[in-house]
Amino acid sequence: MSALDKNPPTLLNLIALAAVGPMALNLLFPSMPGMVVVFDTNYGVVQLTFIFYMVSLAVAQLFVGPVSDWVGRRPVVLWGMVICMTGSIICIFAPSIEVLIAGRVVQAIGACAGLVMARTIIRDMHGVDKAAAMIGYLSMAMVVAPMISPYVGAMLDDAYGWQASFVLVLSVTTMVLAISFVFLGESHKGPYQVLSVGTMLSAFVVLMKMPRFVRHTMQISLSSAAFFAFLGGAPYVSINLMGLTKTQYGLYFLIGGFGYMCGNFVTGRMSERWGAERLITLGTGVGTLGGAVLVVAYISDYFIPATMFGGMWFIAFGNGLCLPSGTAGAISADKNRIGAAAGLAGFMQMAIGALSSYVVGIVMTDTALPLVVVMASSVTLAFAGNLMWRRGSV
Repeated sequence: MSALDKNPPTLLNLIALAAVGPMALNLLFPSMPGMVVVFDTNYGVVQLTFIFYMVSLAVAQLFVGPVSDWVGRRPVVLWGMVICMTGSIICIFAPSIEVLIAGRVVQAIGACAGLVMARTIIRDMHGVDKAAAMIGYLSMAMVVAPMISPYVGAMLDDAYGWQASFVLVLSVTTMVLAISFVFLGESHKGPYQVLSVGTMLSAFVVLMKMPRFVRHTMQISLSSAAFFAFLGGAPYVSINLMGLTKTQYGLYFLIGGFGYMCGNFVTGRMSERWGAERLITLGTGVGTLGGAVLVVAYISDYFIPATMFGGMWFIAFGNGLCLPSGTAGAISADKNRIGAAAGLAGFMQMAIGALSSYVVGIVMTDTALPLVVVMASSVTLAFAGNLMWRRGSV
């Protein structure tokens, strides 16, 4: 056994790995309305930099998980960071919106390695409830990056232009690669799976036949859909409809990030005492309350930044409770296919999230109604669906 095999991954290293993807996703949001002018296009086309990032992040997870079951977690992490750096360089020098979108695709493929492997490595080392607690702490710490990213992105855009956000992502990814190369040990204890298209598809089929995997995966996907819809529609509603500046939007965005962090903190402290199932029910219930706040605010013609971001606080807090537990439950459905489960669950989560964001983007005009409807519907379905599917799938 090599020294690297004996060196267990640290939580700080895993936090850094998991934060790269969300940071790269959120830094660009304040720049999106202005990029309409920069690239002489419309908001729908600019939003493809977000949609294609999400879709690429989703599809790549289908391969990242199974590959890590074949070659181990460490090689996947290292190559993923190299690919993310390459995508960031393409974005920095992009002469057109088409090249920028292509760069975002490459960036997302690399970033997904850190996102999937951080959760997978935790599950390699811990049981379900302990893994939920660790994922909660991981999420609480890593949420700092996406929470402050819109604000940082706005300041960078105002001072240096939209390319500065990608320079920051490149710098951070380079640092994470160096740290992982030196300190990240291998957590896969075996047996290593033989990788082929047939075995990968068969693993996915086996997982999709497991009620426990399907229930947890649908729950985290629907709960996350509200957040991704918010990411896709809130910049337009805040800046174009409500008249906020990019910096003001970044500051308001901190409200949702703080809510998610609070939920993660409760999960980390209470997961082993309360159990993952109770936290999932509580979290989806709180998320539904947040959806109700948005609906009431819109119907009463009191849809202002305070009510929009206040409703998002409840949804984010609920997600902080239910996503770590739901994720731990999904990737624990089959102990021999942890990587494949993490990849497939992540794919479905990101795919449904990208769809919700896309729907909001294409129907958004001069009203926030599409955003309210998609967000409220997704959290309600997550709560009701979890209760209906719970029997016989635990």
